[in-house]
Amino acid sequence: MVFSAITEFAAQEPKIYAFIIGLVGAAILASVINVAAMAVVWLERKVMGDLQARYGPNRVGGRWGILQLGADAIKLFTKEDVIPRGADKPVYVWAPIVASATTMLVAAAIPFGAVNVGGKEIPLVVANMDISAFYVEAVLSIMAIAAFMAGWSSNNKYSMLGAFRGVARMVSYEVPMGICVISVAIMAHSLNLVEIVQAQSIWFAVAQPLGFVIFTIALITDLGRMPFDQSEGEEEIVAGYVTEYGGIRFGLLYFQEYNSMLLGSILLVLLYLGGWNGPTIPVITFISPMVWFLMKVLIVLVSLIWIRVSLVRFRIDQVTDLGWKWMLPLSMVNLAWAVAVGIYFA
Repeated sequence: MVFSAITEFAAQEPKIYAFIIGLVGAAILASVINVAAMAVVWLERKVMGDLQARYGPNRVGGRWGILQLGADAIKLFTKEDVIPRGADKPVYVWAPIVASATTMLVAAAIPFGAVNVGGKEIPLVVANMDISAFYVEAVLSIMAIAAFMAGWSSNNKYSMLGAFRGVARMVSYEVPMGICVISVAIMAHSLNLVEIVQAQSIWFAVAQPLGFVIFTIALITDLGRMPFDQSEGEEEIVAGYVTEYGGIRFGLLYFQEYNSMLLGSILLVLLYLGGWNGPTIPVITFISPMVWFLMKVLIVLVSLIWIRVSLVRFRIDQVTDLGWKWMLPLSMVNLAWAVAVGIYFA
């Protein structure tokens, strides 16, 4: 009866029905992304603890510290909301919101695995767009605007320097990253992320090893992960563009980094590691693609944490030199290779 009532309402009021479905889908997507990002924060703390021969969080929630994030959230929500004197208040307030909204816009076009129904794989994606790879790249560039908003509005020279560093880093590496995405699209003959995954009978990490390395380095840089987190530096610019933020606003900016880390890992898996492709697991055929997808994403996440623990921060001039003098020319070489292979197999 409920299903028939919903169907009847959808037929009578299609626009209102689509609006309601969109709101519900957005709420579910935001919930899944944020809960998954909380798990990533916990995973990083525990893996870093293991790699550095220490415990990691273990005071709240037993030996594994599973309630530590809840305690941190309560602390951030209850802290006083202070806006610096002389700050550009509207921009200061909106910067964390823009940063958080950017990750949600990216998540809308990224497939989160697939399920196997009757021998057919059904991708789990909110908006299966023909140009989803291009859309993701375009939306990711908004992060530079959010970083500049936070640094400019804080009325703090350290925040401003951190914003300048962050924007310079993002711009210099988004160009080779975009060229690598184009290279993948050429080889897959599509800009649709679902079709790119389906085209990988051979992983593009094998077909384009140079592009895989370039994209991985560019992704780490764009995420602001060690050793490319020049937008902050304890010795000279404190916490960079988030220096003047506290409470829940700081929490939004901090959490956005882990949302981006999760989505970036998923994007790497989709473009180069075959997405959810893998042998069918007999006992769990329905979720077999999801198992392969989650395993690959977990391996990428642990690798990013491993890199953070292993390497020290580079200087900003070294980072920009690497981006413009090495990554950009090599990405063009990879593009030529992708064109040649794409034409041959077309």
